[in-house]
Amino acid sequence: MKLLVTGTKGQVARSLIEAASQRHIDLVALGRPELDLSDAVTIKRVLEKAAPDFVINAAAYTAVDKAEKESEEAMAVNGFGAGALATLCKENAIPLIHLSTDYVFDGTKPEPYKETDIASPLGIYGHSKLEGEKAVIATNPQHIILRTAWVYSPFGNNFVKTMIKLAETRDELNIVGDQHGCPSYAPHIATGILDIIEHLHNGNISKAPWGIYNMAGSGETTWNGFAQEIFDESEKHGGPRAQTHAITTAEYPTPAKRPANSRLDCSKLTETFNITMPDWRQGTADCVTRLLAQPN
Repeated sequence: MKLLVTGTKGQVARSLIEAASQRHIDLVALGRPELDLSDAVTIKRVLEKAAPDFVINAAAYTAVDKAEKESEEAMAVNGFGAGALATLCKENAIPLIHLSTDYVFDGTKPEPYKETDIASPLGIYGHSKLEGEKAVIATNPQHIILRTAWVYSPFGNNFVKTMIKLAETRDELNIVGDQHGCPSYAPHIATGILDIIEHLHNGNISKAPWGIYNMAGSGETTWNGFAQEIFDESEKHGGPRAQTHAITTAEYPTPAKRPANSRLDCSKLTETFNITMPDWRQGTADCVTRLLAQPN
């Protein structure tokens, strides 16, 4: 079995490279300029040359606030790019695993979101990702769309890295405490993706349970609660710690609106693939341990 991952620098892409190596899975990860989602010619060339059994679309425009001013760039990758990739995968009879986001929802629902809930994004980033979902669904019946949220890892830029870095120079931090979500550890997402692919590969592809699934860390918290857990773990290993103060979203304005409720109900993933994501605290502990072990 051969896998092709779009993107090489993203948190999930790098976690997939690591996880596939540990499981001795043949995985090729390619990003720009070799594979550019905004350039269908590169997609076609790569698919024909690599001839993978599955494609995992982990590449995306993820600058949520910047997207408010760069809507064309966000749509070119997240919307049209996802559609072009899905179309070419369909032409080559390749199933597509496509990563999406909690930002397709407006966050007004009081309960965790299910896959069947109506999507209504608040900003350009969420809108572009929703358009990508629609394009994938419309062009390639053999798709698994995975919506995740609050992704963090030992790689790239993320909330855990930011908190540890800030705590090195500041004793107190104001952190938003009225947004609720499910922090998702990229290595756990990568493991889940590979488990899904093995399930599909070992089963009857023509009868596979294609569709949309939520895949986020188990449990829930706020950004402030997340920060406190990060510092608890950091302190255990002799790392930096800062005292946090919960503030409201209104007290921390950003160009793009964030959903107040980003919690995702992942029961469909468990029922279909027997996959339950580990608790977010478990991922936080592992992530902080790895980050503090890295040389500065």
